[in-house]
Amino acid sequence: QVQLVESGGGSVQAGGSLRLSCVASGDIYITSAYSLGWFRQAPGKEREGLAVFARNGGIFYEDSVKGRFTISRDSAKTTLYLQMNTLKSEDTATYYCAATVGWTSSLRPSSYNYWGQGTQVTVSS
Repeated sequence: QVQLVESGGGSVQAGGSLRLSCVASGDIYITSAYSLGWFRQAPGKEREGLAVFARNGGIFYEDSVKGRFTISRDSAKTTLYLQMNTLKSEDTATYYCAATVGWTSSLRPSSYNYWGQGTQVTVSS
């Protein structure tokens, strides 16, 4: 089993920054062959992929967040981060981290098997 726990959400004014964290634990580290991603879902909208940190270290971003969001992972490979800068009101959503065993660059939610509970981000204009 894999457990993912996000934190770091909150309320911020437009133009501000937040850093989200996702602590991973469980069997996923036994295989050491996994990819992790950040997703978000706004009310009434579908869940969308934002960034992927692939097994080999490859990093991929959705176009709308390139240059504003940065995905990273700590050296112990236990925590995934999403640094979000120049936040906009349209970034308001619940943010999730997700994991899947194996390599992927996919931003499709269906490509991921394990999900955290989400953390709320609210950006006011």
